[in-house]
Amino acid sequence: MMSGKESRRLARGLVLASHAAPTVVVTGLSAALAAALGSDGTTVALVTAAVGTGQLSVGWSNDWIDAARDSAVGRIDKPVVAGLVTARTLRAAALAALAVCVATSLALGVAPGAAHLVAVGGAWAYNARLKATVWSWLPYALSFGLLAVFVVLAAPGPRLPAGWAVAAAALLGTGAHVANTLPDLEDDAATGVRGLPHRLGRRACGVLAPCLLLAAVGLVITGPVGPPAPAAWFGGAVAACLALAAGATALTRPRSRAPFGLSMGVAVVCVVLLALAATDIAVVP
Repeated sequence: MMSGKESRRLARGLVLASHAAPTVVVTGLSAALAAALGSDGTTVALVTAAVGTGQLSVGWSNDWIDAARDSAVGRIDKPVVAGLVTARTLRAAALAALAVCVATSLALGVAPGAAHLVAVGGAWAYNARLKATVWSWLPYALSFGLLAVFVVLAAPGPRLPAGWAVAAAALLGTGAHVANTLPDLEDDAATGVRGLPHRLGRRACGVLAPCLLLAAVGLVITGPVGPPAPAAWFGGAVAACLALAAGATALTRPRSRAPFGLSMGVAVVCVVLLALAATDIAVVP
């Protein structure tokens, strides 16, 4: 039986390995969008549980799969290297979270459940192999795009997601991937990880990340029917400033994690704008 100190140490390791900040942001934004689309309390709760456990499974599997690589480059910021949790424990936690994710996703229906499970599967594929290839961006584009599909299909009524909304989500995911990779380019390269950002180089990615985010912002503003409302222009301006700040920080502070945080800020603003345009992002076929 573990002591109180050991239990707290394990809990801290699990929280750190879950990549808590993006997990909370993605889960919260999904729940907010589901509510904006008119989903009832049960549906919003299931969406929250499905996305939350899916994100936990992805975070824990990432640190489990990367444990040997992180140890090789002395990543003491990683809980396995710091001795807070073992890779074996993370594997068990990831598989348990994935099992709950499967159950809660399918509880919302076959179509939305399948969309979400493919999204989660794409993230696992990134962790397992694709992060080291030129296709590293693809799981992010696929998974974020399908996340929008999942939330719309889970909402009431025979509605489908608008193409521009799915494209915006995919661009947000890809931009976040590029920004998130930048601080670890050298450590990743030392252990054989050469995704698309590694092949393009820091300077090119410092420009590419904000461009992808700005493209997403443009779609969110111009996608809904009719001229953009003042709130859309204001939100778009805020998101654009955050995107440009992410690019500038990536170029001037190579080791900073701020570009990823700023990318999450862009995503938050974009989801708020999507919620305001809920009637346009879910369309009757």
